[in-house]
Amino acid sequence: MLSHSKIEFLKANLGDEEVSVLTSMLPSNLDRTKLLYTSNPFNVDMVDGEFDCLLNLGLVNNIRHINKFFIRVNDKLQEGQYYLGRFESIRNRYARKKKRLNPILYALTFVFDFFFLRVTPKVWGLKKIYFLVTRGRNRLLSKGEVFGRLVSCGFEIVENHNVQGIHYVLVKKVSQPIVGDNPSYGPLIKLERIGKNGKMIRVYKFRTMHPYAEYLHDYILKQNGYADTGKPASDFRLTFYGSFFRRYWLDELPQLINVLKGEMKLVGVRPVSTRYFQDIPEDLRALRLKHKPGCIPPYVALDRKGAKDDVIQAEREYLLMKEKSPYWTDTPLFFKAIFNIIFKRKRSA
Repeated sequence: MLSHSKIEFLKANLGDEEVSVLTSMLPSNLDRTKLLYTSNPFNVDMVDGEFDCLLNLGLVNNIRHINKFFIRVNDKLQEGQYYLGRFESIRNRYARKKKRLNPILYALTFVFDFFFLRVTPKVWGLKKIYFLVTRGRNRLLSKGEVFGRLVSCGFEIVENHNVQGIHYVLVKKVSQPIVGDNPSYGPLIKLERIGKNGKMIRVYKFRTMHPYAEYLHDYILKQNGYADTGKPASDFRLTFYGSFFRRYWLDELPQLINVLKGEMKLVGVRPVSTRYFQDIPEDLRALRLKHKPGCIPPYVALDRKGAKDDVIQAEREYLLMKEKSPYWTDTPLFFKAIFNIIFKRKRSA
């Protein structure tokens, strides 16, 4: 039987619809759930007794050190136990403000939010000013960032619901935190990719996804699979400008750094993650490892579609061409790719 006092506590802080959804998400009844309303990790440390789930009604947006908070939660839980939290995403924040503000004020709010609440915390020297003014409250957070932070802190996402503009997310502890693996957070990012002979290289790109997106690759694929473009379908990790950058290849420009370092070349198979590499046919994996990856993928030079099967087929043809003519394949394909991009308007998948 659900604890009456806990139900009253929930109703005092949430609407009826939110209480209904929240209680339906709990892995067991409220008597086996510890309730918190906090942004302070110290209060997590004070939780004692037996429980199956830790439920925090405090918004993640008001937690100053989010990773430290989630790591404390991880420490408090046994493997297989649950944490249920809530946050307001950027998308929901702007939807709420759009209803309340006229178009001019809404536009000004958008610009202010983006530069002060989103950019400033990531700029060295301005971060302290940001936290001094805001005290870490009312932070702009995307769904992708919160989910990515949770996964990086050792949790598996079990269930999530968007109720009255607030996301509720239930996660299960599956491991110790792995957040120390240098998550991407700035405008210029370095992604772990498989290079020649299987050597891991850090590929430079302009950010097109929200921070911590790299931790969600498996989750996105399990939920949605691949789209016709060969990229993960319904990918909420993409920023509002990310599609534009990708479409016109702007995010790829920093890969020239990798070319100068001798890790990549101008034309070649795409540098892919370990997870994506597992989905490539075994015979093609062996061919791939014999060559450096490239900035311009074969499907562009060969004028193929960007769907996954077409991309893989183009890579197979390209690699077989390289086997036959290792020195005279890339140059003509480079000029064909430039022609296709400029005159045939070939766009990135």
